[in-house]
Amino acid sequence: MDSQGALKKYFGYDAFRPLQQEIIDDALSDRDVFALLPTGGGKSLCFQLPALLRDGVTIVVSPLIALMKDQVDALRTSGIAATFLNSTLAGSESRERLRGLDRNQFRLLYVAPERLMMENFLERALNWNIAQIAIDEAHCISEWGHDFRPEYRELKKLRTHFPDVPIMALTATATERVRDDIIKQLKLHAPRCYVASFNRPNLTYRVVAKSSAYQQVLDFIRAHPNDSGIVYCASRKSTDALAEKLTKDGIKALPYHAGMESRERTRNQEAFLRDDARVITATIAFGMGINKPNVRFVIHYDLPKNIEGYYQETGRAGRDGLPSECVLLFSVGDVVKQRRFIEEKSESEQRIAHEQLRTMVAYAETRHCRRATLLRYFGESWPPVSVEAGVSPASARRSAADTAATTEDTTERGEISCNGCDNCLEPRETFDGTIPAQKFLSCVHRVQAKQGFGFGLNHIVEVLIGGTNDAIKKRGHDQLSTFGIGADLKREQWQRIGRELLRLGLLEAAPGKFATLSVTDAGMMALRKRTPITLTKPIESPAKKVRTPRAGEIECDEKLFERLRALRRKIADERDVPAYIIFSDATLRQMAQARPQSKSEFAQIAGVGQQKLKEFAEPFLAEIGEYLRSDLAMAASSRMF
Repeated sequence: MDSQGALKKYFGYDAFRPLQQEIIDDALSDRDVFALLPTGGGKSLCFQLPALLRDGVTIVVSPLIALMKDQVDALRTSGIAATFLNSTLAGSESRERLRGLDRNQFRLLYVAPERLMMENFLERALNWNIAQIAIDEAHCISEWGHDFRPEYRELKKLRTHFPDVPIMALTATATERVRDDIIKQLKLHAPRCYVASFNRPNLTYRVVAKSSAYQQVLDFIRAHPNDSGIVYCASRKSTDALAEKLTKDGIKALPYHAGMESRERTRNQEAFLRDDARVITATIAFGMGINKPNVRFVIHYDLPKNIEGYYQETGRAGRDGLPSECVLLFSVGDVVKQRRFIEEKSESEQRIAHEQLRTMVAYAETRHCRRATLLRYFGESWPPVSVEAGVSPASARRSAADTAATTEDTTERGEISCNGCDNCLEPRETFDGTIPAQKFLSCVHRVQAKQGFGFGLNHIVEVLIGGTNDAIKKRGHDQLSTFGIGADLKREQWQRIGRELLRLGLLEAAPGKFATLSVTDAGMMALRKRTPITLTKPIESPAKKVRTPRAGEIECDEKLFERLRALRRKIADERDVPAYIIFSDATLRQMAQARPQSKSEFAQIAGVGQQKLKEFAEPFLAEIGEYLRSDLAMAASSRMF
């Protein structure tokens, strides 16, 4: 059997995703491989499929013990001999599985790095016929990575113990520096390197002005009644509070953060994976490697620290390729909070953190394509460049960056639309903002002239609206000609205008804790010459957005889809596995679209492999048949009347 045949037989797909075929071919040729594929890009298949086509066992190193059972259950459901070893197993069960490995009964073994690198385990493994070692979440081995784990560092000894066993290192996120470090630490031999595009075409990116944050989140979730999602918060306290409030308002939500007991954290994670909880409110500790393909939305309740974290967290949505939403609630207050945290760092760390925050804020405030902005950050252009197989990570990065440089201007002028972000889908209306802009610039200039130094955005806004706090009175800012001249607008409106003037380069903010404002040379010229200034209207609440067709959309009979989902849940509960292990949402939507009525038709649905055809065709065909009969009966009844 070749790789194409195995893909159809075990996984039910007719075609590979980008780069999968090349990676699998190299693995089958016993080459070391480094692969950077985005979340949802099909990393697991790159080592799972070769394991089915060669003798011996493939050892999969994974840092997430809690997920191993679900990963193995998914493989077994597809008819693949797989097992795992970790601390959740009883001693007798572990010994039985080890005996199975001694007898070459398994194709895949999932194991944590600390278990794998134990001396007695390595000695036993030397007697096995090891076909390949696959290291998932490989960025954990690098101290330069965002999620360094000391136990991963021990994996560099694998080459000494297994000099002739090919190694595959996989990750969804790694800078060029981290990629090179992974290759060095694992001592990969002339590895074939694959760096896929960072683009996630099925994700829609939106940034919404934060006003009543909780109500905005509640409205959004209620507007998506059948969807599950993750809400990221900056602190454990807000994570707990948000989950509690959502639950009181009828949304089954659970918290997840590092301050919880391990058992409770695992229980909440399981509930989310099995759709017993629709929403998880989480700090950034949640989600690395989470194999829940039908996360339909990711909301950032607070501003992420950097673009890398934001990209990784939004990447947990839509892993099945279906359209999903990524919403960032943004406010100046969040920026101020982040600056306060940064001030607690060392001087060298502060410089880096301030630059990362500046980039994050620029993304949130851009009026241009958000997808293009994200991809440019990672050295790509829009549309993304296809990276050829076998190139080094460094040269792949340089190639994409060179192309990005040539297309940046056209992207920013709006000549290329991604059809997947708020700025492209709903270009915001503009208005003549000359008068309010002049008021704001004049106020900043007069406050600075009076004191000899600048003040922050919120202070300027208070002067404009006629605020009477002690800071204004003490400094005599209530005597300025600009005091109260903006009372016709709300505080939030003036804050938006201030941020727009910063974006336009008419104001600048000093780096540091208070981000004091000053008028730039361009701002002074605009003020003196009364230059017309165009501003944009604010973004609407995300719940009011009209859904437009997106990449990955599968139009189908929604009533039938919901019936198939209910059947899937029933079967999953009987087997004590998450629902997605039976079939993904994408597969169910294809069933609801094609309405197969025979086993041969059912076998043509993407995601229906040989084993799943054998086990699940009968109940799903029966459900589809019953639905079609009831549909016909209703149609006949309506014709009679």
